[in-house]
Amino acid sequence: MNLALLFEDDFVSADRAVLTGRRLAHLNSVLKVSEGDLVPVGLVNGDIGTGLVVGLSDTEVVLQVELSEPPPSPLPLTLVLAMPRPKMFRRVLQTCASLGVKDIWLINAYKVEKSFWQTPWLSEENLRENKVLGLEQARDTLMPRVHIRKLFKPFVEDELPALLHNTRALVAHPGTDTPCPTHINEPATLCIGPEGGFTAYEVDKLVEAGCEAVHLGRRILRVETAVPVLVSRLFDACN
Repeated sequence: MNLALLFEDDFVSADRAVLTGRRLAHLNSVLKVSEGDLVPVGLVNGDIGTGLVVGLSDTEVVLQVELSEPPPSPLPLTLVLAMPRPKMFRRVLQTCASLGVKDIWLINAYKVEKSFWQTPWLSEENLRENKVLGLEQARDTLMPRVHIRKLFKPFVEDELPALLHNTRALVAHPGTDTPCPTHINEPATLCIGPEGGFTAYEVDKLVEAGCEAVHLGRRILRVETAVPVLVSRLFDACN
């Protein structure tokens, strides 16, 4: 946790916040804070700054908060991602949040198992937890939005064209002719398939909607690897 992300209900006054639970445990066991220490903090969807430890006990830490800097700029990227395996999904979501991806669409595909949609990681509570973990890692505060679409064809035909408007639209798929572009200077929409990839039909539908099919070379990558590789190839994500 490189930044303690604060929510409005953490504040007991305009400049004082009380933390418990996971954040308290991290401050105690990892950072080993004492009264008088400064810790990096940020208000969700707001500025970042510091929290002065003015009270500390086994049950809570009280911070006097000063917020003075804007968070990192978000990437101009819409990510359309076929639902990954649940054990992989939380890592992918945290990675997206850390990289600055703010608009994530989880979609169905032929090779997405129906059971994936039953995972508890898709609950609002768990989605928020993993987005928070990614933001705290990257010292960011802007909460990503996650949209869930369980029907492939209606999404691609009815919603995707509007998402692609005025963006560089790409679908990453091994075996295509065009290498993925690098360091682009325009908004982009990136579609990434499940383990095993999109089917030929699905790629054709995405291309019909306006996407360009691109590849990363001969190597076949897992989704959790392909996401950061593609994002970092398209944008200078770590700036």
